[in-house]
Amino acid sequence: MDYLVIIERGHTGFGAYVPDLPGCVAAADSREEVETLIREAIEIHVLDLRREGLPVPEPTCTGQLVTVDA
Repeated sequence: MDYLVIIERGHTGFGAYVPDLPGCVAAADSREEVETLIREAIEIHVLDLRREGLPVPEPTCTGQLVTVDA
């Protein structure tokens, strides 16, 4: 499955979350580290949902960069 991951740079590091998987988040000092951690978080989140007999949300979110003249 391919889930959209939002990565944001903060004052002290990076955060990531998955809009299709509420509560699936990660934080780290570097972008590379947060990418690794969010991938692991997604895998654990999906496994936990399956273990609990809950439905795994299908990926529905997509993303696109939009360039504007501002």
